[in-house]
Amino acid sequence: MNIILSTLNAKYIHTSLSIRYLKAYAEPDYDVQLAEYTINDPVINIASDLIQKKPKIIGFSCYIWNIEETIKVVEILKKVDPSIVIVLGGPEVTYDTKYWMERLHNVDIIIIGEGEQTFKQLLDELHHDRQFNRIGGIAYRTTDNEIKINPQSNKVNLKDLPSPFRFEEDKESLSKRVVYIETSRGCPFSCQFCLSSIEVGVRYFDREKIKDDIRYLMQNGAKTIKFVDRTFNISRSYAMEMFQFLIDEHLPGTVFQFEITADIMRPEVIQFLNDNAPKGLFRFEIGVQSTNDHTNELVKRKQNFDKLTRTVTMVRDGGKIDQHLDLIAGLPDEDYDSFKKTFNDVFALRPEELQLGFLKMLRGTGLRINAKQYGYVYMDHSPYEIVKNNVLSFDDMIRIKQVEDVLEKYWNNHRMDETIHFLVKNTFNTPFDFFQEFGSFWDKQGWSRIGHQLEDLFKRLEQFLEYKEIKDLEVIKALMKYDYLRNHKQKPRKTWWSNKTEKQEKRKLIDEIIATPEKLGKKFVELNLSENELYKHTVIEQVPFHLQSYLTNINNVELTPALLVVYYNIHNGQTEVFHQTLNIELLAT
Repeated sequence: MNIILSTLNAKYIHTSLSIRYLKAYAEPDYDVQLAEYTINDPVINIASDLIQKKPKIIGFSCYIWNIEETIKVVEILKKVDPSIVIVLGGPEVTYDTKYWMERLHNVDIIIIGEGEQTFKQLLDELHHDRQFNRIGGIAYRTTDNEIKINPQSNKVNLKDLPSPFRFEEDKESLSKRVVYIETSRGCPFSCQFCLSSIEVGVRYFDREKIKDDIRYLMQNGAKTIKFVDRTFNISRSYAMEMFQFLIDEHLPGTVFQFEITADIMRPEVIQFLNDNAPKGLFRFEIGVQSTNDHTNELVKRKQNFDKLTRTVTMVRDGGKIDQHLDLIAGLPDEDYDSFKKTFNDVFALRPEELQLGFLKMLRGTGLRINAKQYGYVYMDHSPYEIVKNNVLSFDDMIRIKQVEDVLEKYWNNHRMDETIHFLVKNTFNTPFDFFQEFGSFWDKQGWSRIGHQLEDLFKRLEQFLEYKEIKDLEVIKALMKYDYLRNHKQKPRKTWWSNKTEKQEKRKLIDEIIATPEKLGKKFVELNLSENELYKHTVIEQVPFHLQSYLTNINNVELTPALLVVYYNIHNGQTEVFHQTLNIELLAT
C-alpha cells in the first residue's frame, strides 16, 4: 500500500518534525513518502500533487495554523478517490476528538497524542485484519459508522526512537530550511493557556543520539536548528552540557534557537555563555506573557519578574545572544491598562524582538474549559483567537492590534533603533503610548491595508510626528536619516527626504573634508578617499546636533550643527559612519 505522510507548514522554510518521526518509526517495515506543503499553496494544487502519488493511506499532521486548509484538501481527495484512508494526527485533533470525527465525515481515523508507536500499529492493522480495537490512542469508525475512541496507551520510550533526520531526500534542503529538534517532551509547568500543561512530567531523549544528530545536520549544511523543548533549561546540568557541546562542535554560520524559562536561569550559566559562546551562535525565546502577578496566578503560571529581568539584562549586556520575548494580550483580569504596564515593563528590557500575541483558546487547555468564568468570546474555528472578555473589550483588542502592527514594522525589524530609542525616552510618556498613538494614526490613514517600501516607513513616521507637532522634530529627523543611511549596505540611489543641499554647498563640504580629513578621525584618514570616491560612495548630510556626542551619551543632545559622513565601502561591503562639528564659517562664505 502506498503510504504518504503530509502536512501544511506555515512557511516553506519550516519543516515538520512530527511526520519524520512517524516515518522513521515505521521503517523498515513500511516505505513511507513525505509530502510537505504550505498553507499558502492552493488546496487544489496540494490535492492534485497527492493524488498523482497514487496513495492508499495519507496521514496529515494537524495544528491550529493548518487545520482548516487541511480539511479542504481532504475533501477534494475523498471526492476524487473515496478509497483513500485518511488519517489525522497532531495537537489540533488530539483534543475534542469526538467533535472532529463527527464534523469530518471524510476522515477515517484520528491518532490521539504521541503517534510514533500508534501509527506503526495502525499500518499493521490496515495491512492485515483491520482490528482497530487493538490499538490504543485512536478514534475510528466501525463498519456501521459508529465512532469508537480507544484510550491512549503508555508513552513511548524516547530513548528508543530512531533518528528522524537521516533521510537521503532531506539532505538537499537542510541549508535552506529551519530544522526542528527536540531533546525532551513535556513541561514541568501548568500554564492554563498552553497545551504543554496537559502532559505531566518531562521525558528526555538519549543525549548522545541527539549530539550525533546535530553533528549530522551540521555536516550536511543545516544552518538554523531550533530546539522545540518547552523549557530547554529546566535541568541546569543538562542545559550546560548541551551548551558546551554546541560551543565546542558548532560549524561557522550555524544558529541554535531555544525556548528558555528566564527566571530559573542561574547567573553563572549566563556568565558562562557571555564568556564562551561565539556571538550569534545562540538565540533565546522567552515567554513573559504578563507581568501582572494576579493574572499569572489565575493561569497557574509561576514567574519571578525580577529574576527574569536579571537574566534578560545579563544576556543583553553580554552582547552574544539575541532575545525574542513574547507577550499575550487577553489573559484573565489583564485589562487594557494592565497590559499597557506589562508592555512597558518588558519593552524597558530592550529585547531584540518583542512579539505581541493574542490569547488563543486552544482545545484541551484549562482556560478554554473555564472560558465562561472570564467572559471569553472567541473564534469558533482555528486559531480560536479571543475577540473580548470581561475586562477587555473588542475596541481594546483593536487598539492593541494597532500597537502590534507598528511594533513589528518599527522595532522588531530594527530599521530605526536610534530614532525609536529617542522617541520612547524623550518624546512620548511611555513606549506603549508611542506605539499606540502611531498605530492608531497608521490605521486611520488606511496604511494597514497596503504594502510598504522601506522609504514609505520613514515618510509615514515623519508624517505622524508632524501631525503630532512634536518638539525636537529636526533632531528626530536627523536620527531617522542616520538610521536610514547606516542600515544600507550600499549608497542609496535616492533618500526618503528631499536633499536640498546645493551642488556648490556640497562642493565646499567635500573640499573641507579633503583639506582636513583628520577632523573625521583616524579611521577616516586611513581610508585615504579620493575626491571621486567621496562623490561616488559617500552621503554627506548636515545635522542640527552633535551626533557623536549623543550616541556616546544618549541623554546629551548638544545643539551644535554637525556633519554626518556615511561611506559605503565597496571593497568589504561595510557601512562606515563619521561625524564632525560643522564649520559654520565655511557655509557662510
